[in-house]
Amino acid sequence: MQLIERYFPGIKPEQLAKFAQLQDLYTEWNAKINVISRKDIENLEERHILHSLSIAKAISFKPGSKVMDVGTGGGFPGIPLAILFPETEFYLVDSIGKKILVVNAIAEALALSNVKGIHGRAETIKEPFDFIISRAVTTLPEFWRWVSRSFAKKSLHSTPNGILYLKGGDITEELKPFGKKVKVWELKDWYAEEFFKTKKLVYLKA
Repeated sequence: MQLIERYFPGIKPEQLAKFAQLQDLYTEWNAKINVISRKDIENLEERHILHSLSIAKAISFKPGSKVMDVGTGGGFPGIPLAILFPETEFYLVDSIGKKILVVNAIAEALALSNVKGIHGRAETIKEPFDFIISRAVTTLPEFWRWVSRSFAKKSLHSTPNGILYLKGGDITEELKPFGKKVKVWELKDWYAEEFFKTKKLVYLKA
C-alpha cells in the first residue's frame, strides 16, 4: 500500500493493515462475483482505493456523521472511507443484490462495524444523511433527483451537507443547472499518477 502511505502519511498502522487486506479479499470475491473489471483488479490500490480516498482530501468526516454511498458496486468509495473514518456510519446502497453480498462479506472480514450494505435504491432509503457519495453512476442532474430529499437539515461540518461525486472527463454541461452550489477539485492536483489526469471530485451543496 505504498500509494496510500505516500498520499496519506498520517494513516494508522491498523488502518493500513485493513487496506492491505483488500487486495486479497477483492481478488477472491471477484473470482466468484465480478464486481471489478479484470484489468482494474491488478490496479486496485490506485484505481479503486486511492480514488475513493480522494473524498478525504476534501473533507474529514466527523464522528457520528452519516454518509450514504449510492451505486456502491463492490464497495467503492464507501469501504475505503469507512476504514479511514471508523466513527462515521456508512450506508452502502446498490440495486444489484450480489454486489451487496460482496460488500457485507468484505465489511465483516475487516470487522467494519460502521458499514451497512443495503440492497435497494437510494430513493427508498428514509434515513437523513450528512453527505451522499458516489462514483459516476449517472449524470449529476439525475443523481440529484435521486437523493435531493435524503439530507439531514443540520450540518455537523463546516462544509454544508451535500453530494461528493467522483467523475471523469468534461462535466461542464452537467454542472450548469447548479450554478454556485458546486465546487470542483482536479485529482491531478493531489495525485501524480496518469490515471487521475482527467478525474474530478465534485461537491454539490444540498
